Amino acid sequence: MRVKRGIVRHRRHQKIRKLARGYRGMRSTTFAKANEAVMKAGQPAYRHRRRKKREFRSLWIMRLNAALRERGLKYSTFIKALKQHKIVLDRKALSELAIHEPKAFEAVIKAAA
Repeated sequence: MRVKRGIVRHRRHQKIRKLARGYRGMRSTTFAKANEAVMKAGQPAYRHRRRKKREFRSLWIMRLNAALRERGLKYSTFIKALKQHKIVLDRKALSELAIHEPKAFEAVIKAAA
């Protein structure tokens, strides 16, 4: 049986061309060129979505370290103490506590010590 792809293909091409709006020349009008351009343009975004996770984790660690240094502690010893006392709080939550809830953060430090 013959498969007719008229509307399906048209919609897929339309979607790619919509993403390629504003590109110059055939890259915005022709599907093949637009598809290449859109795929190429998406590569840095894909990479940076993964890099963003690493950067935020390092930011949380820096914030934690700064908050702990003010209280005369080191980041590495604090994390080790948390693990020994089986306190399961991730670095994001700890960082937020250190910034917005200093009293709660102090309580976590006392529980870990």
